[in-house]
Amino acid sequence: MVKIALFCAAGFSTGMLVNNMKVAAGKRGLEAEINAYSQGKIADYAPNIDVALLGPQVAYTLDKSAVICKEHDVPIAVIPMADYGMLDGEKVLNLALDLIA
Repeated sequence: MVKIALFCAAGFSTGMLVNNMKVAAGKRGLEAEINAYSQGKIADYAPNIDVALLGPQVAYTLDKSAVICKEHDVPIAVIPMADYGMLDGEKVLNLALDLIA
């Protein structure tokens, strides 16, 4: 099971993106736990995830978030604005899986 966490400013859009990612994972037969959290909670969740993705609206926290993730060997990236805006669960799932590979 792969554990993917999206960190944002606690927005509604991220929840919809998570749902689309779950659908994409299901179509692949991929066991995935995908959740969204407030960026301020990244230190709480980093020890228990495989990959962290930041919403574009909190991209400015990447350096600080990367330090936290590095302590737990968790790869991190910012979700591209176009993929986030289109709620493209398939592309964002691919991003997460590429980071883990």
